[in-house]
Parts: sequence; C-alpha cells; structure tokens
Amino acid sequence: MKTIKYTFWQDGKYYLGYLNDYPDYHTQGLSKQELVDNLKDILKDIESNEIPFIRKVEELVLSE
Repeated sequence: MKTIKYTFWQDGKYYLGYLNDYPDYHTQGLSKQELVDNLKDILKDIESNEIPFIRKVEELVLSE
C-alpha cells in the first residue's frame, strides 16, 4: 500500500487541500472524504501523465 502526504484546511463549508509533493494542484470538497477522493483523482491524472508540465519536489544530496 502506498501513502502520500497531503495538506488540508476548512474554509466555511469547503475542505481545501493539495498533495504535498504537488502543491500547485489544489482541489476542494464539501466533506473531507470528497476532498480525499478528489486528491486521489489528481494523483491518478499526474501519474498517468494526463497533466502536462508537472513540477516536482526532490532533495539534492551534496557531499561536503
């Protein structure tokens, strides 16, 4: 089973959030479960290359 971190908050009646690895792609839902389902859909689209020009965050390892 794969896990991925996400950030969310509630603004009025909406839950808003994004996948931490892809902060440019926000989504929303009327419930937390709807938000999670929408985040899963975004991840599926990202991993299938349906969304072009994805910005990714990685760590650079430097030797001293």
